[in-house]
Amino acid sequence: MTKTSSTKTRVLSAVLGLSLVSLAATACGTLGGAAVGAGAGAAVGAGTGYGAGKGALIGTGVGAAAGAIYDITKH
Repeated sequence: MTKTSSTKTRVLSAVLGLSLVSLAATACGTLGGAAVGAGAGAAVGAGTGYGAGKGALIGTGVGAAAGAIYDITKH
């Protein structure tokens, strides 16, 4: 590996790492909403007899959407 290639790899790694950290910080509400929605959807699905798995899938989508809306309006 040449010095130029090694330098490019280091710079690219640093940029990619910072991008992932900023993405995680901005998507915090979306991920939190998805987790809460999945739990609530599973509970409702199991309680109504619809099925915990299907309820969790629906809850994840609804929670992620709500979290994204929260992030957009509050940040």
